[in-house]
Amino acid sequence: MSSNPVSHTLHRADHWSGAHDLVTLTYDDRFLRRKVLTTAHGERFLVDLPQTTSLNHGDAFELTDSRLIEVIAAKEPLIEVTGPDLTRLAWHIGNRHTPCQIEPDRLLIQHDHVIRDMLAQLGATLQDISEPFTPEGGAYGHGRTHGHAH
Repeated sequence: MSSNPVSHTLHRADHWSGAHDLVTLTYDDRFLRRKVLTTAHGERFLVDLPQTTSLNHGDAFELTDSRLIEVIAAKEPLIEVTGPDLTRLAWHIGNRHTPCQIEPDRLLIQHDHVIRDMLAQLGATLQDISEPFTPEGGAYGHGRTHGHAH
């Protein structure tokens, strides 16, 4: 019986090259320490990092045999938030500790009926979409916030 290759090392986006394969993960799945993952080509490997880590699109796991597996942010169901006062809407989302991807003309959040109802009452235009989700980091630009459902 053969064992899965192992990764103890993560390389951050733009600090590596030459991916052997890739693994596509949702935002929630990109927060891990130890887990068996399956690549796009069906190879299973064990991630065994020293600590729980938030992965970004474009990061890469280095396997013990030096092959690199690129992390791809998966498309997932999101709510696109637009409206005349995005700054105000972003403040309300942040005040609820809800992960939010901030762009110049829209905000993206995960589905949450409580937050959706609040935003609708504030006059936001809301649309269900499916895209990769890469919200802002926590305080000081790193770490994760946890949504209303925790």
